Formats: sequence, structure tokens, C-alpha cells
Amino acid sequence: MADEEQQVPTELDRLLEEDPADLYENAPCGYLSMVPDGRVAKVNGTFCAWTGRTPEEVRGSRLPDLLSAGGRVYYETHLAPLLRLQGVVREVALDVVRADGTVLPCLVNAVEVRDDDGRPLLVRATLFEATSRRRYEQALLAAQRATADSEVRARTLQQVVSELAAAGTPEQVADVVVRRARAAVQAGGAGLWLAAAATGADTGRPRPVVLAAADGLAPELLAALVAAAEAGAQLVRSGEVQVVPLGPGLRERWPDLATAMAEAGQEAVVVVPVSAADDRHLGALVLVLGVTDDSELISLAEPGTRGALVPADADLLATLGRQAGQALERVRLLLETVRQAARSAFLLEAARLLAGGHGMTETVEGLAALAVTRLADVCVIDLVTDRGLVEPVVAHTDPARRHLVEELRDLHLPRRDGRHPSVRAMVGRRTVWLRGVDDADLQRMATGPGHLAVSRALELADLVCVPLLVDNRPLGVISLGNGAQRGPFSEADVETAEQLALQMSQGLEVAARFELESRTSHTLQASLLPPVPPHVPGLAVAVRYLPGSSGADVGGDFHDVVALPEGDVALAVGDVVGHDVTAAATMGQLRSVHRAFLADRPGPSELVDRLHGSWPLLGLPRMATAMFARLDPATGALRIASAGHLPPLLVAGGRAELLDVVPGRLLGAPPGPAPEWKGELPVGATLVLYTDGLVESRTADLDVGLARLRTVAADASGDGPADPGELCDRLLAALTGPHRADDVALLALTRLR
Repeated sequence: MADEEQQVPTELDRLLEEDPADLYENAPCGYLSMVPDGRVAKVNGTFCAWTGRTPEEVRGSRLPDLLSAGGRVYYETHLAPLLRLQGVVREVALDVVRADGTVLPCLVNAVEVRDDDGRPLLVRATLFEATSRRRYEQALLAAQRATADSEVRARTLQQVVSELAAAGTPEQVADVVVRRARAAVQAGGAGLWLAAAATGADTGRPRPVVLAAADGLAPELLAALVAAAEAGAQLVRSGEVQVVPLGPGLRERWPDLATAMAEAGQEAVVVVPVSAADDRHLGALVLVLGVTDDSELISLAEPGTRGALVPADADLLATLGRQAGQALERVRLLLETVRQAARSAFLLEAARLLAGGHGMTETVEGLAALAVTRLADVCVIDLVTDRGLVEPVVAHTDPARRHLVEELRDLHLPRRDGRHPSVRAMVGRRTVWLRGVDDADLQRMATGPGHLAVSRALELADLVCVPLLVDNRPLGVISLGNGAQRGPFSEADVETAEQLALQMSQGLEVAARFELESRTSHTLQASLLPPVPPHVPGLAVAVRYLPGSSGADVGGDFHDVVALPEGDVALAVGDVVGHDVTAAATMGQLRSVHRAFLADRPGPSELVDRLHGSWPLLGLPRMATAMFARLDPATGALRIASAGHLPPLLVAGGRAELLDVVPGRLLGAPPGPAPEWKGELPVGATLVLYTDGLVESRTADLDVGLARLRTVAADASGDGPADPGELCDRLLAALTGPHRADDVALLALTRLR
């Protein structure tokens, strides 16, 4: 039985006997045998079946002729040289072209057969069909590219958020968004247009847009985009990111823009809405896709395909638009907060100037000068007199144009009629706001050719005229103008001007009363000041008083030196708020009460407490600062207490130091503790008490004035004891001038032994 089985060939044996030839022809891969120049000498059936060619068609052909264009290049430049060098190549990806023109992805393994001398005889190659593998690799590469692109977009967004957080102006926000958006999508250029803020006067009308920033746009293309953005209708709108290709639609609607784009090699316009957090539309980011002049942004895409925008890039641009809108709102809110603070500070400074008790002329001139530093380029203030609006006060922020407003004041404004906005504001008792002053407005308000020429030279862009009213009675008018550089007034600016007019109206009556009081104030001041300081053994005392150089020539500053029976000396310097008769009268009462309290010998701190407690009973109408001191000439023991007053100065040995006297509350304010400073006045040292008129200035900080006081006092003292009279004169000469805004009271005392 076993012999019979061995004699009958099985099917497996038959297949094994035929295996070499059958395996070659029907192998799961293609076999090629080639001579060294690449011509095919032998091919198996699998390769012929794959390519749809007969063995006769394949034999005699060169392998590169059966490959795609890229495959032929790779074979000649890489595979053949590498095979000759190494004798073998493995898993080289090549695309074989079938008879019907379709492509078959393959992996090629080849070995070069050489003779004993190393000369190539034959090349044997196997080709494995790699369609599925190629699809997998392409999908993997696509996923990798998508991941890389996603990381790039995420980094771009992080950079934008970081840079926007550091931006402090709308222009800086626009610059960040334009640069980053252009780089993110490799755009040929980009620009950001912002809409003008809506106001009550233009609500419902198309808002004009302005170019905030641009990058990479040729001048002709930029001009065409600006023209297309006119009135803002196409930029300030809702919706998603819009891609408008260079085609018939664009050529029909904006032919100039289409021409400029074609000349610049751009293929599409992308419009990205810029919106705030509440979906208010603030403007648009506009990009052009196509050729770029930046070497770092050269696109490898084929011409005609660069105008497309992938969804991920569109989403990124939409996010950038929202981020830009939120950043713009943030910086605008910040800037408006700063401007509001500046307006509040301006009104506070104006109120302080009005409350200063100066004469009417000086007050109005000060307000005009203040207005052109904080609010406007030009300020004209008219006051009603029995001759009408005459001799207005004028000011200009630019010294080079000062002569223009002075010419208006001297020649033209006195002749104005009812057409002028300032007259209309006063007669109508309402604010007149001319927005965007044009030449027609100037001609209507001009009184003649000269007036018109001066008005044109001022180059006003906006004009606001606000009447000064008290109980609906006109006192005058304030006119504010802005040039093109500062820009138009905002509604907040006009409200500030109206607040200024209200403060001025109330202050003008005070100023008028001040003018009346000034005629008798100086005599009253002299009568209320104390007599010449008494002679005190061991001490040298000097006092000085200078009234303010303008206005009423009267104020609330005082000084006092009282020799007490037990040998001590009581010193006092004070300053009642104001520069009028009331301040002077209050000063006289305060000095009298001070002397009355000295009968009980209170210490300086106790004296401040008594004055605080007695203030409501005294009925004094003003608050005051004061410095009280008690000195023992024999020992130099010195005690000082301050009611909101500036610290005293100690001068000794060529040095001058401010004593660390902690100020309590002002007299007339709610009572509070007044800590008492205790120390010693050395022999040869000088104590200087003074009021703020000596060190305060409108043009410098208080710290600057105190520093100058120390420097001048130290220089004047020399090495020996200072003569108090000479020291007072040196201080007044160095720290005050012919034009003083405040009174000065000065008391200097030197311990001789």
C-alpha cells in the first residue's frame, strides 16, 4: 500500500515540481530582469497583468519609460546611481504608468549582478503593489500637515493675544492684527479699516471708515481698496469671513480695484468682520490673496490657485477679527478713561483757579490759558459789558499762531454780528457746535476779508460756543476751536466745555465782587496784621508779609510773635483759605482768638485742639492752616504743632532741613489729633515759619518749591548764625517774583545764646 502511494504522484507533488516557473509568472509581485542600461530582458506575468501590457511590449523597453515623470527623474538622479554604487536598493517608491495611463504605486527592490571583475551584468528587480500603503501614507502625511498647521494657527493666535494685551492704542492693535493675519494665511497684503464711532447726530447714517494699518499693499492697490471702502457700507457689516475672487462680479462692482489686483498679481479679496463682544461691528480686516513681495511669504501654490482659503484659515481669521474687536474696545475704554480723568482734572484745576479769589481779568486769562493746554487749540472768552462783546480774552496752544488770535481779538471779533456762532450761542442761550468747519461756515461768520483770511489761517476743524449764564442771564460766551491735528471735539469734550462755562458763570460774579473788595482790602490787611515783634533777650526775630501781586491785594496769611510772662515765646503762622476781605477778616479773628487762648498758656497741640473745638462757636466762614510753636529762649526747648500747615525749616551750620512735624487736620475741618513735635533750637540756629505762597507755583510741584527753599536757606546761612532779617529778604528775593498768585507770610527766629 505504501509502495502504491509512492508511485502515484499527488497534486501537491505536481505543484511542487512546477513551482519555480509558476512562482515566477504568478508571484504576488512583479519581476523584472534588466540589462545595465535599464532595458527589460525578462518580465513575469504579474507585472504584465498589473500594467495591462504583454510581455512583448515590456521586453525591450527601458524601466524609466514605464514610470511617471517624477519616477523617471528619480530613477535617473537617485536610483540608478545608488544601485551602481551600492549594488542594491530597497523599497524605493515609484509610480508605474499602466497601458491605460493610470498610475500604479509600487515599492521597488533591486540588486545588480556583477562578474568577477565587478562589471554589471544584470539587474533583477521586484515590484510590490503599494496602492493601499500609498493611501495610508498620504492620509498620515495629511494628518501630520493638519496637525502642524493647527499648531501654527494656535501659536499665531497665542502671539496675537499676547501682543494685543500689550497694545495701548487702536493703531497698535491694528498693526498687530494686520501683520499676524497676513503672515498666518500668507496673504499678499492686508489692511484694517475702522468705523467712526456712532454719535447721536449721525445714528442711522453710514459711518465712514478710516484705514488704521496696512502691510504689504502696493500704493495703487491700497488706494483702490480705500476707494472701495468709502462710506463703510461694505466693511462694517455682519456675517462670516467673505472671499471675493477676482472675477466678473468684482470687475463689475469695483473695476478699479479689480484692475489694481490683477496688476499686483492678486487673485481674491478676503473681508473679515471686526466685532466687539456684544456683536457691534467696528470695522473689517481686508486681505488680498496671491503674489507677495515678501521673500519670507513666497507661496509655492500654482498660479490661479492662490485665491482659495481653507476652512481652518477662515476660522482663524474670524477668531482674529473677534480678538481685534475686543482689544479695540479695551484700549478705547482705557483711553476714554484716561481722557475722562484728564477732563476731570481740567475742571478741578479750573475750579481751583476760580476759587483763588483773583481779579476778573486774571481769572479769565488763566482759564483761557488752561483751556488751550487741556481741551482745545483755540480759546476765546467774551464778557458782556455795557458796550456788548468787546476785547475778548484769547489764547492759542501754538505760540506761532498766537498773533492770529490776537488779531481776531483786536480787529475782527468786536465787529461780529448775529451770524457768528458765539453771538448765536449767547442770544439763544444754548451751545452752538459747528462740526467739520468748512469754508462756507467761515464765510458766513466772517465780518470781512481780513476776518476770513485769519479764520482760514487758523485751520479750524471744529468750533464750540457755550454761553455763560447766571439765572438765565447772559454774562458772556466761551468759544473753543480745534485744528485738524487735534481732531474734532467729542461729545464728552462738549460736555466738559459746558461744565467749564457753568463754573465760570458762577465764578464771574465772585470775581466781580472781588474787584470791589480790592479797593479797600490792602488797608484792612495792614490793620489786621500784628505789630512789630517784641524784643526778646537772646533771640533775633524778623517777619515779612507780601500780599499777592494781583487781584484784591489781600488774603488770609498772618504771623504772630508773643512774649509770654514766664519767658517763653509763642509763635504762629497761618493761612486762611481765600484772597479777599472775608479771608482777611477771618485771619484777624483767628489771630485774636489765638492771643486770647494764650492767656491759659496752652501748649501748641492743646492750642490746635481748642481752636478745633471753638471753630463752630466762632462762626468763622473759612478753613485755615496754621503752625503754632512754643520756644524757651534760655534752653532752646521747642514744641510745634501743625493744623494742616507746611513743615517749618531749621537752618544751622550751613544746612537747612524741614522738621518732621506731622500735620493734623485743617482748622474748620472735622476735629482730629494734632501730634506735637518736641526738640531743641540750638544756639546759632534759625527757625523759619512760612505760608505756602513762598513755595507754591503754578508751573512746578510743591516738592520743587520746598527743595528750592532748603537750598536758598542753606546758601544764605553760611557758616555762622544767620541774620533772620537778611535770611527773610534772601528767601523772598529768590522764591517770589513780581507776579505772585498768593500772599506770603514769613517768620524767622534765631537763637543767639
